[in-house]
Amino acid sequence: MSAMSHKPVHAPNLPKPVGPYSPGMGFEKLIFVSGQGGTDPATGKIADDVEQQTEQVLKNIQTILEAAGSGLQHVLRCGVFLIDMGEFKTMNAVYARMFGEHRPARTTIGVAALPGEGLRVEIDAIAYRP
Repeated sequence: MSAMSHKPVHAPNLPKPVGPYSPGMGFEKLIFVSGQGGTDPATGKIADDVEQQTEQVLKNIQTILEAAGSGLQHVLRCGVFLIDMGEFKTMNAVYARMFGEHRPARTTIGVAALPGEGLRVEIDAIAYRP
């Protein structure tokens, strides 16, 4: 019987985690991506609005997935956390554009706060490595 293995996924071009966690964790062919905010790793700045933040969040997720040998087209599920459900339509339009025809399972919930000054949206993901 072979031992199951898991290992953290890191990428040099990602914002530093704000807590004691890995940006992603690989387990066999699965990749679990921690919730990502809209921080631009090049500048360390958070975009002003939910549209730009959603795009940056998904770019950050893509970077983690690529570091693990995967990509957005292999995402099975996402969790979306929004500060204001009134921004759902805007977030959803960016989400649809970034994923194209691929439609992972998803849950979207409204939250009172997110861990970062100015954060409007956070997304986590589960994907697989083909």
